[in-house]
Amino acid sequence: MTSLALQQRYKGVAAEQESINLSQAERTVSIATGVKLALSGFKGIFKSPFSSIIKLGAGGYLLNRGITGHCELYSRMGRNSTEPVNVNIRSSFLIDKPRQQVYDFWRKLDNLPLFMKHLESVDLIDDTRSHWVLKLPVGLPKVSWDAEIVKDEPGYSIGWSSLPDSLIDNAGKVRFQDSPDGNGTLVDIIISYRPPAGGFGGGIAHILNPVFKNMVDDDVRNFKQYMDIDDTYVVYE
Repeated sequence: MTSLALQQRYKGVAAEQESINLSQAERTVSIATGVKLALSGFKGIFKSPFSSIIKLGAGGYLLNRGITGHCELYSRMGRNSTEPVNVNIRSSFLIDKPRQQVYDFWRKLDNLPLFMKHLESVDLIDDTRSHWVLKLPVGLPKVSWDAEIVKDEPGYSIGWSSLPDSLIDNAGKVRFQDSPDGNGTLVDIIISYRPPAGGFGGGIAHILNPVFKNMVDDDVRNFKQYMDIDDTYVVYE
């Protein structure tokens, strides 16, 4: 084989690899679902021709998707590989409360659902580990994960990270600083998450980023309002 032919062959292989944007699990599910739809379409072709044609078309699409490992929808969304996509969200705000008081409230993590409306609960396992549950529409399965505080500077910062094998791989850090006039607290929040590699979440992560940013901003406003208005909360055991 000539060097030119080898180069063309390697380019073809590379192009094929670059076009794969589905994980192996997604490809398996696509093939299985495609076969099921196609068989159902064949069985009912004479009884319900219209619905059968739709099933055959959908089955063929899923089979092609699974066999090639390529999803055109993902490509149009900018998902061109199976590498996970990191989403980083940052927000800063001022709260009219002393720094230590704001830190103490946040450090008791089971306080978070009081203002983070997308959280159903945060249960403390021990002094550093906690169990988080997202609030989802009725009928959907619960999404939960365990997290651990990996850095704690009392009165100044809290850093956490999800534990290995969590459904949602995420990490965050909150920093607390005295405001310039010394009467309030500057809070700086950084949250990062990584959807499962090759998953649909990864495929649209860059589209969902503004949605998650708005969600965090809403929670931030809730937190600020809660801290500025409510002086009755308990921050100690």
